[in-house]
Amino acid sequence: MHWLFGDQLGPHFLRPSEDSGLGRDSPLLMIEARSVFRRRRFHRAKAHLVLSAMRHRAAELGDRVTYVRCGTYREGLARSAGNDPLTVHHPTSHAAVRLVRSLSHVRMGPARGFLVPMDAFAGWADAQGGKSLRQESFYHWVRREHDLLMEGDQPAGGRWNLDHDNRQPPPRDATVLPVDRPYRPREDDIDDEVRHDLDRWEKDGDVAFVGRDGPRLFPATRTEARAALRRFVEHRLGTFGPYEDAMLTADPVMSHSLLSSSLNLGLLDPAECVEQAESAWREGRAPLNSVEGFVRQIAGWREYVWQLYWHFGENYRYSNTLHHTAPLPGWWNDLDADHVRAHCLRTVLSQVRDTGWTHHIPRLMILGSYALQRGWDPAAVTDWFHRCFVDGYDWVMVPNVVGMSQYADGGRMTTKPYTSGGAYVNRMSDLCGPCAYRPCDRTGAHACPYTAGYWAFLDRHRSRLEHNHRMAQAVRGLDRLADLDEIRRQERSRGDTAP
Repeated sequence: MHWLFGDQLGPHFLRPSEDSGLGRDSPLLMIEARSVFRRRRFHRAKAHLVLSAMRHRAAELGDRVTYVRCGTYREGLARSAGNDPLTVHHPTSHAAVRLVRSLSHVRMGPARGFLVPMDAFAGWADAQGGKSLRQESFYHWVRREHDLLMEGDQPAGGRWNLDHDNRQPPPRDATVLPVDRPYRPREDDIDDEVRHDLDRWEKDGDVAFVGRDGPRLFPATRTEARAALRRFVEHRLGTFGPYEDAMLTADPVMSHSLLSSSLNLGLLDPAECVEQAESAWREGRAPLNSVEGFVRQIAGWREYVWQLYWHFGENYRYSNTLHHTAPLPGWWNDLDADHVRAHCLRTVLSQVRDTGWTHHIPRLMILGSYALQRGWDPAAVTDWFHRCFVDGYDWVMVPNVVGMSQYADGGRMTTKPYTSGGAYVNRMSDLCGPCAYRPCDRTGAHACPYTAGYWAFLDRHRSRLEHNHRMAQAVRGLDRLADLDEIRRQERSRGDTAP
């Protein structure tokens, strides 16, 4: 019997191979363990998506799969397999690997669902000769190894990085991007069953959720995921690159693919995503800058984050170089956007509350930046992102939040803290226009919490950041602030109250 975890749902997880011990007709086991939802207060939309995807997959597999609903994984294993031999693909979290390794009758094969095998990454890392494992170098290597967007031994178009063509502000006076809508699935009887079960569990006090319930917005089946990929490549990829970092109040989706949850559930293989995007460019259906930006996100960043999660080891999650220990306030934990006056934060927190999703720039430069400026405990921030996003998994959020968003590793992963004042938000969005605060004000009744928070953050960590070549100039700017003492007093008095 072969055990499939709930994020191993695509056909590429069933390809027979000797190293996995999986045969063409191997019986399958899936375990729906209620303990997963008891341990954390997950977003309701995430719980719905995961259970819907698992139950849809079980329905597709029919008699081949034994589907067990139980309290814990160990209980499900005992009930379905006893001590009979099992095989399983390498799971996607340290906790799951510990569980598998504690079971003497379970044989673990290599991971699937990623472009780069772990041993290949280890070889690349060793070849760096002790230098930092920077994402850009890794990305070049992956493209060469997999012949992605290459013309011979050179990158297509002559450059690896097309950021200067991308990352533009939103079009002037636009409220939404002029692009076709994304794919949206339709719920069915399985979704109704999931919603009924979640309602009952919550009513019984067995579990508790955060966020609002609503129609399922993300694919739960392979068919839906392929339709979402096809729609993105055919109708939305062309405008992805230029505006991948832009934000609009009325358009949270912009031209983003919305494929992260499908990839992280295993419904899509990353290879098919980048190959379809490259085909669109080679056939003249999408511009190179947009295709390169999309390929970079999957073959570059997603692969890089996955590999660093394992390479840095389990203790990496506890990194806290900046010694940030403040707890997350209740309004943040409860996704209480109505309690927030700052328009950018209110808008993004509302998006998370209502859908369990927002794209990478609001995550990094609105949510993550606010948490970093306030000195919140990075482990708690990581857990919050894990729980509150439909595409949030341990391997995703630990490097993304600890390493990039909160700079808690002191630069092992990125070269500087990713935070800014209100000027950045104002340049890259329309979020500042209707706000009660002014992006250029550091103090006073209209002081932007991001602008004041940015300078307060630099001030607190001056001794560390003044030696960082990418931050030194910004830190020197503290010496030009005549109101620095006032900023300090203001930000201390602000505390954890919602801005």
